[in-house]
Amino acid sequence: MTTPDDGVWVYAVTTEEPFPGGISGIRGVAGEELRTVTGSGFAAVVGTVRLDVFGEEALRRNLEDLDWLSETARRHDAVVAAICAGGATVPLRLATVYFDDDRVRTMLRDNADQLGEALEQITDRSEWGVRAYLDRPRTEARDTADKPNRPSGTAYLMQRRAKVAAREEAESAAGRRADELFAELARWAVAGVRQPPSPPDLSTRRSLEILNASFLVDNDHHRDFVTAVEHLGERLDDVEVTLTGPWPPYSFTSVEAGVR
Repeated sequence: MTTPDDGVWVYAVTTEEPFPGGISGIRGVAGEELRTVTGSGFAAVVGTVRLDVFGEEALRRNLEDLDWLSETARRHDAVVAAICAGGATVPLRLATVYFDDDRVRTMLRDNADQLGEALEQITDRSEWGVRAYLDRPRTEARDTADKPNRPSGTAYLMQRRAKVAAREEAESAAGRRADELFAELARWAVAGVRQPPSPPDLSTRRSLEILNASFLVDNDHHRDFVTAVEHLGERLDDVEVTLTGPWPPYSFTSVEAGVR
């Protein structure tokens, strides 16, 4: 039960039928006990939180605190992962907070079609993440100040054009390689989505990230997918492939909550 000072943090939505394991013993972002709000054939797994910490204005301030954000995201993801272990679950994004249970029920009603389709798609399936890195050193030229004989005029312009052309060709080749990798792994998955690779200046690797993808895989066939990723990495000398998962299916359950 909530008071005017409380809000309702929503972690995930499942079917209204009980799922194995339940939610007893799982604690939320504020250390609160979890409960469910049911409606329209669904059950939202929620926790009661203080609005002076998790309300809209407080969140706007707290989300700028990276330590607070990291810890809150960790707790939110831990709850979602625990719920997903019990059955098909639509995870909601971090900081989905409503004023009361009735507004949560309204969200379930307004998104019933999307929730039903999402739960049908992800039942007995999990998300796996794949990143691929082109294993070659970066060939950035040294500053011309380090060179004893600097080109000038036409020679300089020709060198600049050659560097631009080489970079564009390398990017094009990397894109084609990424397309090939994604298409090959997609054959072992129910669905796949791609996100932009991490910018080189944000990566600690010398190699270039060319693929950042998520795949939805049948649980009964996840070993085949894992093996396909492993074989891909063994077969390609110039590409390093990394696999993570299984994860809650965030990438395949994009249900946007309405007015809170």
